[in-house]
Amino acid sequence: MHAPVALFVYNRPWHTQQTVEALLKNAEAVDSDLIVFSDGAKDEASREKVDEVRQYIHSIKGFKSIRIVEREENLGLAQSIISGVTEVVNEHGRVIVLEDDMVTSPYFLKYMNDALILYENDDRVISIHGYNYPIEEPLPAAFFLKGADCWGWATWKRGWDLFEADGRKLLAELTQRNLVDRFDFFGGFDYSGMLKAQIEGRNDSWAVRWYASALLHDKLTLYPGKSLVHNTGNDASGRHCGAIRVFDSDLSLDPVSVGGIEVEENSDVLMAVSRFLRQAKPNIPARIRNKVKRTVRSLVSK
Repeated sequence: MHAPVALFVYNRPWHTQQTVEALLKNAEAVDSDLIVFSDGAKDEASREKVDEVRQYIHSIKGFKSIRIVEREENLGLAQSIISGVTEVVNEHGRVIVLEDDMVTSPYFLKYMNDALILYENDDRVISIHGYNYPIEEPLPAAFFLKGADCWGWATWKRGWDLFEADGRKLLAELTQRNLVDRFDFFGGFDYSGMLKAQIEGRNDSWAVRWYASALLHDKLTLYPGKSLVHNTGNDASGRHCGAIRVFDSDLSLDPVSVGGIEVEENSDVLMAVSRFLRQAKPNIPARIRNKVKRTVRSLVSK
């Protein structure tokens, strides 16, 4: 039985349509339940686009079933995802999560469902992730890293139950256990700064708290060697995103085998990711780097 897909949308009709159309190219879509969470408009300026998105999602066909949850108020991305994922895992025990700017490979749902079944009872694994950086170094077909991620992912209730919403508590434990450098991918990305900004109310990232929660519990996430997700949101259309292409990955058009690998962190890939992130910094325009520092480190948090 396939896991339900939770899709979170707001006010980007074109992005939403691209995400849905790509998902429908997965053979498993016809056997998958789609649950769409539509956040309410923040203000009158957003209402027209929110209504346009809602008109589109009511036209979607091609899934086993479609349920639409229209929020009357604006929850914001973090609360929308936290509450929506909690609702779905409590009802179904597992969930595949997408946002409105995640275009997927035709093999995305197969990879997600295969991995959810294979590692369902393996407490070492907290989640499955579909995106991978455009790393030029050779990578295995699939591998594990400690932590969790946010660009096309899946988990079980037992995994999501470990999510800690209190950023202050997370940062204190990361510091106490000398895990801040590892949390930051050894200088690759300032996740600790992003977490501090969340604590101070300068962002509301659920993703950095999900990552920290998983790392502190010493849990693993499965990644594909070639990305099964392309983020179309780094085009300045989102509230927190500047236009940038350094994280664009070509979609893999081949299925990913999820078995036959050691259930442990791949240290070689960990170092490759760290090197990529350090090398990516100079390719990010200064105005965007500064904006990211001041607000939400948004290239990853979204």
